[in-house]
Amino acid sequence: MLDEPYHLRMTETEEPPAPGPGEALIQVSRIGICGTDYHAFRGRQPFFSYPRILGHELGVEILALGENDSDLKPGDRCAVEPYLNCGTCIACRKGKTNCCASLKVLGVHTDGGMRERIIVPINKLHRSATLSLDQLALVETLGIGAHAVDRAGLTPGENVLVIGAGPIGLTAMQFALSAGANVIAMDFNEGRLSFCREQLRVEKTLHPGEEALSILLEMTDGDLPTAVFDATGNPDSMQGAFKFVAPGGKLILVGLFLGDLSFYDPDFHRKEMTLFATRNSTGSDFRRILKLMETGKLDTTPWISHRCAIDEMQAEFSTWLEPATGVIKAVVAVN
Repeated sequence: MLDEPYHLRMTETEEPPAPGPGEALIQVSRIGICGTDYHAFRGRQPFFSYPRILGHELGVEILALGENDSDLKPGDRCAVEPYLNCGTCIACRKGKTNCCASLKVLGVHTDGGMRERIIVPINKLHRSATLSLDQLALVETLGIGAHAVDRAGLTPGENVLVIGAGPIGLTAMQFALSAGANVIAMDFNEGRLSFCREQLRVEKTLHPGEEALSILLEMTDGDLPTAVFDATGNPDSMQGAFKFVAPGGKLILVGLFLGDLSFYDPDFHRKEMTLFATRNSTGSDFRRILKLMETGKLDTTPWISHRCAIDEMQAEFSTWLEPATGVIKAVVAVN
């Protein structure tokens, strides 16, 4: 339980009831830790209230099912789509369930999966007969990058800049590369840039700073990137990203900031830029990612850099906030 910023506590929760119609009782085995959890820990997460049980990147096993018409069964291993949508608002009716007017995300708006057992809607479970529980816990974070790249509508050969080489930025790079784009990574942390070069095969990397614009111009033969993804959640970076976009290009804000942003409107109009927000992912994103992982087209082997058991997490969590720790993705084992 995150009682307040910087205060995690082990606690006892009530045993969940038997699942009702359309519900599943699941055993949580793996929990991925992401930027949302870190922001909540630091008191910087929008749409968040305390106390809260964290946990929305989950690798689970089904224990019991309520009345349903699915082909799922107890014992199935699944990834959990943690976005609880209403199904009736205009966004849901148009298939944009990630933008539901009353969306509740596990571990953010409602208590999440950082516990042994939890009830979830059956239609939020995505089964795999071959993937490990570790892999299943990575599907949600991969979905963020996959959805952002889909929003951008990239074309093969397009020059793409991804600002921020944390887990979400890395997933955006992964799917931009899969789309055939020429990816450039920008980050202050040289260790993360090394990961981009060595594990993702991103050939061009650079640091932010006064020289970044001229370096980008050189890297793109004077054109600048036609798509820029900002995955930092940092307002200075997000506002500064406008200048890196080529004329006629697009800026995709993946990271979330609790506050207002501003930009210089004449340049925005002069370039006829397109500005995208991107939020979460959808069930179709989950299914696509599972298929890519199952067929070996998406290798998640390098992603998990840190692990611990649930009873060790209180001591470990704050260390993962430090850049020197070198965390790419931390995963917590519940059992």
